[in-house]
Amino acid sequence: MSPSIRGREGDEMRRLAFPTILVLLALVMRLVRADDPRRLDLTHELATPSLGHPLGCGEGGVDLLSLATEALLRSLLLAAAVACVALVVGTLLGAAAGLAGGTAANLTRRLCDGVQAFPSFILALGVLATIRAPSRWHVGVVLALTAWAPFARLALAELRVVRGLTYVEAARALGGGPLRVLFLHAIPATFPVARAQLGSSAAALLVSDAALAFLGVGPSDGVALGSIVDQGLGVIVRAPHVLFVGAVTLAIGALALQALADPSRD
Repeated sequence: MSPSIRGREGDEMRRLAFPTILVLLALVMRLVRADDPRRLDLTHELATPSLGHPLGCGEGGVDLLSLATEALLRSLLLAAAVACVALVVGTLLGAAAGLAGGTAANLTRRLCDGVQAFPSFILALGVLATIRAPSRWHVGVVLALTAWAPFARLALAELRVVRGLTYVEAARALGGGPLRVLFLHAIPATFPVARAQLGSSAAALLVSDAALAFLGVGPSDGVALGSIVDQGLGVIVRAPHVLFVGAVTLAIGALALQALADPSRD
């Protein structure tokens, strides 16, 4: 195995180490503390960290360790799922339009401009505010409505170069149909930049999910990082540890997703 291949494999291992360890640690914590993260214990309301409650308790006596780990796992799953769907949809659309060129590429570019110009968070806020009891499914669908646009734009830009390369022209000259050229040559060429965008998009989606919950239009069960931050702001004088737990957990989750696509390692 050549040194360059070993180096790339080492980079991939380092890239995945942080998010993998974080998810495994959160899973272990949830298995060890199998309590319902919404279980109330009024005798320990806003209690500071102790042996029984390592991160303390929030309003109603909820155990912050159970609540934070469950909310983190759900948010990571939501952000990763929406980002992957956006990657597939956006890359397919952008690569197909870029390979076709002409009117198709121009229309797709204008569509991306319109989607990215509109404040997607305001759209999500307005849609979820009309739903009586929003779930994570609702949040994911609303966020996915605009998350595909950056991937489509990146694929379009990449295909401006790729479609004129020798191997693509050779594939066409040898009778390769549009679908064959698209899936075997065009889309693989977009993977490096798409992967870099994947981590950034997932981290942004995690923060958006938390912001929606902070404003009260997130999942109705209250198990969300934004709900912990909101709760912490309300009791910041009496129990500052609540806000600290929510903010630090959110930051760690976003950093873990961002670590998946550090451009400096590509």
